[in-house]
Amino acid sequence: MNEELCALAGDDAIRVFVYGTLRRGKRNHALLAKQKYLGEFQTQARYALYDTGPYPAAVGAGDTALRGEVYAVDKTCFARLDVLEDYPHSYTREQIRTAFGRAWIYLWIADIEPDWYRLDGDWCRRPA
Repeated sequence: MNEELCALAGDDAIRVFVYGTLRRGKRNHALLAKQKYLGEFQTQARYALYDTGPYPAAVGAGDTALRGEVYAVDKTCFARLDVLEDYPHSYTREQIRTAFGRAWIYLWIADIEPDWYRLDGDWCRRPA
């Protein structure tokens, strides 16, 4: 674990692991622009990642490691992320262990459409 970054984030920081449109350079990243970027991270291989078209949907049953980024966010930002992710209707969240401490990950809980295709774990590298 990167102790220096964890100390900067604070022990009571809300950490979030993002793997899609919230990542740097993607269309919803502005929600995280004033938050503390902690670094890149790859999860354990226990997810399935689908491309819905406009955004990814990760489910908590599979054999794929997700690539993404970890942020320390404030309560206002966390509430905005819940709205963006349609929590708790389309996504739920659970905590995972990261190199930066425990972080929330949003996981898809609505139906998976038959035309969504499964990705290799990095939504940013999906085929065009």
